[in-house]
Amino acid sequence: MQITLLFHTPISVCSHAIRTCWQSFDKGDCGGEKDKELIDRVGNKFKHASTLEHLSYTFYIQGISRACLQEVSRHRHTSPSVKSTRYTLKELRKENEFKTEDFENAKRYLVLCGNKEVDNASIKALENLRSILQKNISLDIAKYCLPESYKTELTLTINARSLQNFISLRSSKSALWEIRKLANALFEALPQDHKFIFEHCLHIE
Repeated sequence: MQITLLFHTPISVCSHAIRTCWQSFDKGDCGGEKDKELIDRVGNKFKHASTLEHLSYTFYIQGISRACLQEVSRHRHTSPSVKSTRYTLKELRKENEFKTEDFENAKRYLVLCGNKEVDNASIKALENLRSILQKNISLDIAKYCLPESYKTELTLTINARSLQNFISLRSSKSALWEIRKLANALFEALPQDHKFIFEHCLHIE
């Protein structure tokens, strides 16, 4: 899994939005400590979380499974653009046979969970898909036998309020292990001066 932060809204945009309500622009410090304290007080402590929607983040997320992607898609206030299997399965067609126990080779295409029985089943499914792709079957039909462990990637845009919700739910020990890893990685990818907005959402064991 690899996370790249492509864009983030400057912190001063959020503080400006909050100060618009009281016309207190003269008390701001262009995203400095005064503005961050204001955001923490109003957005976090006073729960006026709609003000946090003025902050957005765009991440490039690589190497998550389709199973994890399915869980990400349940968070509705996001804008995902996902790698198309319809157009990219042809890369698998060029590969040689995938064999069970060869986890190093398989993990180029699969997210492995660490359970040998499950991971070997995923490798068998991957090889089955590769074999089907050698035949005159359209990618639109062939993709129906993709294993859930098959790797994908996406560009995801999310606002701070929704990201708080995501991190709060998905860093919990009751969440799927892979999406927990993703939630923690998204937090780590945030700009240092934005992390105070999300620290209270993070479940730390």
